[in-house]
Amino acid sequence: MTSYEPKNNRAHESISSFKDLENEQGQGSYKSEELHTFEPVPGEVPPLATTFSRDPAVSIRSVEPAPDGGLQAWTQVAMAHLTIFSTWGWVTSYGVFQEYYRTSLGLDPSAISWIGSVQIFLLFFLGTFSGRALDAGLFRPVYFAGTVFQLLGVFSMSAATNYWQLFLSQGLCIGIAGGLQFCPVMSLVSTYFVKKRSFAIGFVTIGSCTGGVVFPIVVQQLLPRIGFPWTIRVCGFLMLFTNILTNIVYRTRLPPRKAGPIVEWSSFKELPYVLYCAGMFFNFWGLYFAFFFVGSYGRNVIGMSYHDSIELLLTMVAVGFLWRLLPNYFADRMGAVNVMLPFSLLCGIMIYAWIGVHSKASLFVFAAIYGSGSAGLQSMFPAGLSSLTSDMKKAGVRMGMGFTIVSFACLTGPPLAGALITHNNGNYLTAQIWGGTSFILGVSLLFAARTAKVGLRLVQKV
Repeated sequence: MTSYEPKNNRAHESISSFKDLENEQGQGSYKSEELHTFEPVPGEVPPLATTFSRDPAVSIRSVEPAPDGGLQAWTQVAMAHLTIFSTWGWVTSYGVFQEYYRTSLGLDPSAISWIGSVQIFLLFFLGTFSGRALDAGLFRPVYFAGTVFQLLGVFSMSAATNYWQLFLSQGLCIGIAGGLQFCPVMSLVSTYFVKKRSFAIGFVTIGSCTGGVVFPIVVQQLLPRIGFPWTIRVCGFLMLFTNILTNIVYRTRLPPRKAGPIVEWSSFKELPYVLYCAGMFFNFWGLYFAFFFVGSYGRNVIGMSYHDSIELLLTMVAVGFLWRLLPNYFADRMGAVNVMLPFSLLCGIMIYAWIGVHSKASLFVFAAIYGSGSAGLQSMFPAGLSSLTSDMKKAGVRMGMGFTIVSFACLTGPPLAGALITHNNGNYLTAQIWGGTSFILGVSLLFAARTAKVGLRLVQKV
């Protein structure tokens, strides 16, 4: 075969290679090695079909652009919605158990809050490792391990009779399950979309609203009739169904990226990324305060019934159906960080406004408005991380790093709020001031992240 010359003989070689292939195919076989003898020339663009080596460590594997739609892409979105239903939907429902555990176990609010906050902490913290699993091609075994932990946790929880059993089953076991499933799923969906990425992620995060409505209704309706153990088992069977379906249908799109560290330390050299993660730390520090304690506030301060306190939580969660999706629609056009800023500010204002709430009607209004703001903020968080990531092969690890940072805010926020309430003999004022201030710090850092990225230009997608 004619040897490869950089410029003059390119056409001649391509034709001769084709003839050799044609002749050998006519004999029933061909020597593939001869078709891979091209060597790259610096400064030249090689033929598109050229493979420089048969060694898989150095071979070039073409990756088609993200489909940004289509049956398979939207099927992955639907499955991710079910995953968030059984992970974040369950976590969002914890306010239902907060007051029930207080009355049945006789513990102070801070101790009970640790069960819920540990769930959220593990769900976020394990994101660094589980997010890297997607990049490394280990999505399926990691996700299946999460399935095992989730089912083990919920069915063990149904047999729990004291605090430490609930902490191990509901807090640790289900928390680990969420950590193994949540981040890989969000990263997987991101690889299927570009222009519609924020909208797709927003639809996925609505799963927390679906679960946050379904699980409290199940508890509300079944707990007085069949008791705690079988009520939790019914919830477990719902999780079993979603896990069977998602384990069957999920499909990864990008080839594995086995090389590289678990943490992309170079990301911390990007000021916008650092400021964004710091801002979200303070936002999430105060975010779950209302979700955990609005029911207790309704019962202990305003005098609402347990049934009404669940309705209060349902109101806070249900408004998220619209406000988890609509912001993501605009984020694809305006930028995730731009859309997130007003929602963060709204949450801070509403926590301060909670100080003046002293009636049942006004508490429901607070729940509806705060639920709207927090829904937009939560749905924008992964979309914002994704928008600050230019290389989508690193989407999993960078998203996991962001989740891990905010995990410590979720771990300490609700127990701190509970401790402030207990320290002030059931008065919520100090906790409300702390929560509102946390949001104000958060929105300030988000604005700083935006400024570091694009300056003070108002009309700029970020």
